[in-house]
Amino acid sequence: MTIKRFSSRMESLDKEFLAETLKGANKYLRIAGYFRSSIFELVGEEIAQIPEVKIICNSELDLADFQVARGRNIALKEHWNEVDVEVEALLKKERYQILDQLLQAGNVEIRVVPRERLFLHGKAGSIHYPDGSRKSFIGSVNESKSAFAHNYELVWQDDDEESADWVEEEFWALWNEGVPLPEAILAEINRVANRREITVEVLKPTEVPAAAMAEAPIYRGGEQLQPWQRSFVSMFLQHREIYSKARLLLADEVGVGKTLSMATSALVSVLLEDGPVLILAPSTLTIQWQIEMMDKLGIPTALWSSQKKAWIGVEGQILSPRGDPAAIKKCPYRIAIVSTGLIMHQRERSDFVKEAGMLLKNRFGTVILDEAHKARARGGIGDNTAEPNNLLAYMLQIGKRTRHLILGTATPIQTDVRELWDLLGILNSGANFVLGDSLSPWRDHEKAIPLVTGKIQVSSERDAWQWLSNPLPPGNEHHIVQHIRDNLLIESQTFSCAHRFEDLDYMIQNMWLSECLDSRFFKENNPVLRHTVLRKRKQLEEDGMLEKVGVNTHPITRNIAQYQSRFVGLGIPTNTPFRVAYEKAEEFCMLLQSRTKTGGFMKSLMLQRICSSFSSGLKTAQKMLKHSISNEDEDQAENVEHILSEMTPAEIECLKEIKIQLSRAEAVDSKFNTVKWFLTEFKTDGKTWLEHGCIIFSQYYDTAEWIAKELAKSFNGEVVAVYAGVGKSGLFRGDQFNSVEREVIKAAVKTREIRLVVATDAACEGLNLQTLGTLINIDLPWNPSRLEQRLGRIKRFGQTRKFVDMLNLVYSETQDEKIYNVLSERLRDTYDIFGSLPDTIDDDWIKDEEELKGRMNEYMHERKKAQDAFAVKYRETLDPEAHLWERCALVLSRRDILNKLSEPW
Repeated sequence: MTIKRFSSRMESLDKEFLAETLKGANKYLRIAGYFRSSIFELVGEEIAQIPEVKIICNSELDLADFQVARGRNIALKEHWNEVDVEVEALLKKERYQILDQLLQAGNVEIRVVPRERLFLHGKAGSIHYPDGSRKSFIGSVNESKSAFAHNYELVWQDDDEESADWVEEEFWALWNEGVPLPEAILAEINRVANRREITVEVLKPTEVPAAAMAEAPIYRGGEQLQPWQRSFVSMFLQHREIYSKARLLLADEVGVGKTLSMATSALVSVLLEDGPVLILAPSTLTIQWQIEMMDKLGIPTALWSSQKKAWIGVEGQILSPRGDPAAIKKCPYRIAIVSTGLIMHQRERSDFVKEAGMLLKNRFGTVILDEAHKARARGGIGDNTAEPNNLLAYMLQIGKRTRHLILGTATPIQTDVRELWDLLGILNSGANFVLGDSLSPWRDHEKAIPLVTGKIQVSSERDAWQWLSNPLPPGNEHHIVQHIRDNLLIESQTFSCAHRFEDLDYMIQNMWLSECLDSRFFKENNPVLRHTVLRKRKQLEEDGMLEKVGVNTHPITRNIAQYQSRFVGLGIPTNTPFRVAYEKAEEFCMLLQSRTKTGGFMKSLMLQRICSSFSSGLKTAQKMLKHSISNEDEDQAENVEHILSEMTPAEIECLKEIKIQLSRAEAVDSKFNTVKWFLTEFKTDGKTWLEHGCIIFSQYYDTAEWIAKELAKSFNGEVVAVYAGVGKSGLFRGDQFNSVEREVIKAAVKTREIRLVVATDAACEGLNLQTLGTLINIDLPWNPSRLEQRLGRIKRFGQTRKFVDMLNLVYSETQDEKIYNVLSERLRDTYDIFGSLPDTIDDDWIKDEEELKGRMNEYMHERKKAQDAFAVKYRETLDPEAHLWERCALVLSRRDILNKLSEPW
C-alpha cells in the first residue's frame, strides 16, 4: 500500500497530482462539490480521454423538490442561471465551449443530490486503470481547474483496495439517490457556448420571439412559455405575415395562461416596430398585467391611474404630471395599460369623452382587450337590446385605429352564442378579411352559426361561392381556395373577390365549388376557426401537456360531521351583529336601486364586501360615509362618489347602523376560528393544512390584512406573508409587520421558509406556489373563473400532492351562500367544470336559487354549442418540441429590449 499526501503550498496539484493520477485511467468516479461550479469547472483536458466518468454533486434543493421531476428541473435551472449570462458568455466563453464538447461526447455522466445530503468538504474520488488497479483520494479539492491550480488544498491518496472500496461505497450510495443533470442545463451550456448578441434588424420576424425570450426572466427562472402559448405567438406572426394585420380571439380556458400569450405577442410587435401597444383590462386585472409583464418578461409598462390622472410605473412611481388627463395621449413607455372601467363611464350619447376620447385620437400598433366578452350588446328588454354597450362601441372604433387586435377571454359567450359574433365584429373593424364587407353572409350570425356547427349545409355551388368569396380565405387554408386564387389571378394578400358566380369558369363552378357542398367544408373552414384559438384544459391534460392534479373541495356535505359542527349546510353560522348589519346592507342597496340606475353595481360592491369579512364590511361602510370607496374599485370612483355624495338620510342611517353593529365587541368573525381550525387541527393525508402549506385568498385587501394579522398574533413565531398589490406586500410575525417585495415572498415560499400566505386576487396571476398543498377562499368571488385562477396558484407543475384541498367559506343565509349552493353542485370532486362557467354572475341572475340554476344550465348549453364548432382545431397543431426558444443562441440584449420598450408614444 502506497500513501501519498499533497499540499498546494508545496506543489502544483493540477500538474503533480491530477494530471499524473488520471493519466491512462479508464474509469473515474468522483464525489464533487456544488453542482454548478463542479460541472462548470470540469477539467476537460484531464478527463476528455477517460471512457467512463461519473460525477455526483450536491445542490441546494430539498428532498421534496426532488420528488417531482419538472419542479426539480426548474429549480436546478434557476440555480444554474443565478449568474449574469451577458458577462459569463464573454468572460468564460471558452470554458463553456470545452464543457459543452465534453458533455456532448457522452463519456461524462453527472448526477445531483438534494441538500439533505449536502457535502461541502467530503470530496473524494476513485480512479480505475486498465490493469485492474485503483487509486482513491480524499481531500478538500473541488473538481475544478482553479481548485487544483490556485487554492490552498490538501489531498490524501492511496492505492489500497480497501480504501478504494470505502470511497466507492460512499460514491454509489450517493449516486443511487441522485438524479441526472437535466436536459435543460445541458441545453443552456450549449446555448451560452454559442451565444451571440444581435440586433432585431438582422432577424426574420419569426426569429424575434426566441431572440427576445431566451433570456427573459421566465426562462432564466427555469420555466418557459408552454407549447400552446408559443404556438399562439407563432400564429400572431403568421397572421401578421398573411394579412399584414393580426386579428385574433384567444379563448383558451381559465388557468391556461392567456396573459403571457398575449403579452409576448405585444412585446414582439413592439420589437418589430409595429407601433405603440395599448392593453385594456378590468381594473382588477390591470396590476396583474403590469406585474406579469415585469416578473415574467422583464419589460416595463405604464398603468393609467383614473384617480391620479397620471401614468404609474411597476413600482408605483408616478411617471407623468399628476392630475393631467391629457397625459393619457403620451404614454412614457411603449406599452400602456388602461382600465376598461374608464371607457365604460366616459361616453356621452355616441361620443367618447375625457381620457377615453383622447385615446381614440391615437394610432396603435397593437391593441389587446382582456375579458373581451364584456364588450357585447346591451341585452335586457326594450328597444336598445341589440345596441352595443360602451365597451363594444369603443372597440369597434379603436379597431380602425390599430394594426393588430387581440381579444382575450376564457368565456367566449355569456348566455347567447351571438356574443361570439360581437367579438368577431370587433376583429373585423378595419379588417374586412375577418367577416367580410357589409354584403358578406358571415355578418349574419343567425345564418352563419348553423353552418359553422354543421346543422345546415350549403345546397348549391352558387351559395358556396357566396360564403367562400366574402371574405376569400388565404390560399394555405385549403387546396380549393388556392386553385381558385390561381385561376382568377388573385394576389395572396387580397381577401375580397369581385367575381360574380356567373363569370366563373366551368372548373371553378362545377368541380371545385362542388367540393364545398360537403357538410364538413364550412364547418372546418370559416372565420370562427380562422381567427379564434381555444384550448381546453382537459385536452391539454389528456395530451400530457398539463399535469392532472385533483381537488378535494370542502365542506363536503355528505360527510359534514368531520367538521365538528362548524357548518350549517355549506355556510358558517354568524351572530346577531352581522345579521343586523347584513339586513341593513340589503336595505341600503334597495334604497339605492330605487334612486339610481347604478344601484346594481353598488349592491354587488356592498354585499360582496360585507360577505368577505366583518372587517371589510366595516371599512366599506366607513368609507361610504365619507363618500369614497376602496382603491380596488377606482375605475368606478367618479360614478360612485357622485352617488354617495347625494345619499338620502335613510341611506346614511343604514351605513351608520352597519358601522355600529360591526364595531360591537360581540362582532367576532367566525371565519377566523374556522380558518384557524382547518390550519391546525383538520388533517388530510396525515398532515394539518399548515404542515402542507396553505394560501388564503380574498378579493379585498381589507380582509387579507385582517386575517393575516389575526393569524400572526394567534400562531406564535409563525411568519404570515401578505401578497398584494404595489406597496402592500409584507410579512407579519406576532404584532410586527415588515414591508417586503413580492419577489422575497415568492422566494421564501419556494424554499419552504414560509408556509402560510394570504393573497389578494390583484396579485394572483403569475404567482407559482406549488410548494403549498392547500387553499382557503375566505370569500367567494362572484366570478367563478376567478376561483380557478386562485386554484391555479397551487394546482400546477411541480405540485407534489396528487389531490390538493380547497376550502370555500361563505356566511350562512347570505347572497354568497345562495350562489355557492348552485356552484357547489359543479365544484364537487373533479373540479373540471371551469371553463364552462360564466366569467361573472350578473346581479339580475340572483333572484332565487332555481332561477340561478336555470341561467347556469342555459349558459352551459349555449357555450357547448359554440365550442363544438372550433374546440378541436388546435389540438393537432401543438408540438411540445416546436419553438424551443430557450435554446436560442442568437439573442437580443436585455438592454436593447429595455431601451426599445422605454420609448414614449
